[in-house]
Amino acid sequence: MKLGTSLKSGYVTRDAREGARWMIERARASYEAGLDSLFVGDHHSVPVPYYQNVPILGRILAEWHERTAGVLLLLPLWNPVLAAEQLGTLAAIHDGPFVLQCAIGGDESQFGAMGTDLRHRPSRFEAGLDIIRRLFAGETVDADGPFPVAGARIAPVPPEPVAVWIGAAAPKAIDRAARLGDGFLVGPEATPAQARDLIAVYRERCEAHGRTPHTIAVRRDMHVGASTADAERVAGPVVAAGYRGFSPDAPVWGSVDTVTDAFRAFGEMGATDVIVRHLADDQREVLDSIGRLAEVRRRLTV
Repeated sequence: MKLGTSLKSGYVTRDAREGARWMIERARASYEAGLDSLFVGDHHSVPVPYYQNVPILGRILAEWHERTAGVLLLLPLWNPVLAAEQLGTLAAIHDGPFVLQCAIGGDESQFGAMGTDLRHRPSRFEAGLDIIRRLFAGETVDADGPFPVAGARIAPVPPEPVAVWIGAAAPKAIDRAARLGDGFLVGPEATPAQARDLIAVYRERCEAHGRTPHTIAVRRDMHVGASTADAERVAGPVVAAGYRGFSPDAPVWGSVDTVTDAFRAFGEMGATDVIVRHLADDQREVLDSIGRLAEVRRRLTV
């Protein structure tokens, strides 16, 4: 099993440079811990500093070499030509594999701010992904539909194939992931029991479409403490306060032993990757947790 990280991108700080510095420090610590992949997310029109994925990843790639890197795009919000150009440049900057994580999104206020209607998400997702892939292949693209383009092309194209991981939870969305994706991404809100069910549905839909599952990744918001008591001190109050509206069974926190066992259980469900994000806000606590992930990863790979 592989262990990666999805860096938190939103920070409430007095100095906007501080949040950016924290992201860079977390990326560097994750690399030093030997994590296998690094991603940054996608959100728009937010009231607190949220470091947008394309420029921040461009900076972070100075800390991250040869291992997998990528961004999440809420694909219906993006013009596919612009997205393909930005991703093509990032992939050319990076000296390792590049992954496009993508999802359909669901925040009505975010869609409104970007001039897009939630009702058109499925058609925009599929049309956008098709155009991006054709541009990545070096084609000159003409298209009608949600994204009418004429004579579109990009340069540079990614120097090696870009894998597409699709996040989904609803049955139709899981079917779309099985039909169109190179990988499947289970969201952090899913409990272990729900993750098991989602993975089973995805594998069934892959079989129905005559496709072989390749990557099945599970996102977990988590904290690794120096001990069980230390993890409870840091993460317990965060979860008890109703972290992101998740079930308290969804986040993972505890000692190295506890976290390793929780992640190994996802492997037994069929997951190939666990992608972590930290529950703590305090930078020192996060960096210490990342350091302990080195031992978690070692145990998962032996």
